Amino acid sequence: MTFKENQFIPLLFAGDINSYSMARAFYDAYKLKSIVYGKIYTGPNCNSKISDYKAIEDIEKEEVFLSTVNKVANENSGRRILVIPCGDSYVSLVAKLRGKFEKNVVTIDTDYKQIQELTIKENFYNLCKKYNLDYPKTFVYSKEMGEKVEHGFSYPIILKPSDGIKYWEHPFDTQKKVYKVHSKEQLLTTIKDIYSAGYPDKLIIQEMIPGDDTYMYVLTGYSDRKGKVKLLSLGNVLMEEHTPHGLGNHSVIINEVNKELSNRVKKFLEDIKYVGFFNFDIKYDSRDEKYKFFEINTRQGRSNYYVTGAGYNLAEYVVKEYIDNRDLEFTLATNKKLWLVIPIILALIFVRSNKYRKEMISLILKGDVINPVFNIRDMGFIRFLRFFKTHVSHFRKMRLE
Repeated sequence: MTFKENQFIPLLFAGDINSYSMARAFYDAYKLKSIVYGKIYTGPNCNSKISDYKAIEDIEKEEVFLSTVNKVANENSGRRILVIPCGDSYVSLVAKLRGKFEKNVVTIDTDYKQIQELTIKENFYNLCKKYNLDYPKTFVYSKEMGEKVEHGFSYPIILKPSDGIKYWEHPFDTQKKVYKVHSKEQLLTTIKDIYSAGYPDKLIIQEMIPGDDTYMYVLTGYSDRKGKVKLLSLGNVLMEEHTPHGLGNHSVIINEVNKELSNRVKKFLEDIKYVGFFNFDIKYDSRDEKYKFFEINTRQGRSNYYVTGAGYNLAEYVVKEYIDNRDLEFTLATNKKLWLVIPIILALIFVRSNKYRKEMISLILKGDVINPVFNIRDMGFIRFLRFFKTHVSHFRKMRLE
């Protein structure tokens, strides 16, 4: 592989598909090798030629994170170190510690207080109400309520933590990203499990919106340091994972365009002067024909290569602004690609809608298909074996769902 000696080094945090997709974006645009840190040595960054992956178990601790960033900066004092967080905890750390990094460290000008407000789901729904963004009917539960859970929704319902960062800091055996609850008895048992593990914050109980995975949407974009939205890219999620820790993670996406929805999000973000990457989870509700917002991630999502692979390279947006000091033009993404992280045959089997299956086949025949981790330029023997094992495991996982 060919790499360029450049004036900056991408320094990414998180060991999952999100960080590998960003490393691939930097290589696609600039032929640069990224330095990537995660908690454990596993995942798509391992044995990669486009990312130098290192694992530090305590990397999410403030003092460890700060010393790690500054160590990389000191070892490369002649270059700027462009820090890109690819997980919620890392986004908070970068925003909180921004004034303590070495002078050659470059970070997106995210606001710590705003991040805290947006990532707490209860706060986000209050903002949705203020800015006329639709969201599911919601009941906010606090530990003091005990068994008095008068949410008023018909079962099954959705249960999830209001603070996702704190939630994952307290693991337990039956822990899930989101719970589909079928009875009050199950609800009370799940609530007890969550709080017994040490989770300290509120829980969100929501009405379940009807419709399969094809009713789900993801909206990814970027706002410049002036709080002006410069990229919006909508994807129609055709399949999600249904494993406990992966529930809600995207498996298949086709790029979509919805100007009215995009304009509403643009106005919201610019009104609150949001800065940086963002990612919304949305579901279409056929009952009232409205798009209901579940959450905002104050970062690019793990499926972000559906944007880069369609021709809107996310790395270029931050480099042009923070490294090259260039003004950005607004782009509403219109190119279509089929993004997936599962074998194509499984996508064709499990996406049962003829409409979407025909569109998938059309894109496959045109060669407009992307898998973020299947990168032929980054496929040594050991990496191929890891990829093949992971890829084949989807047959087993989906049979068990």
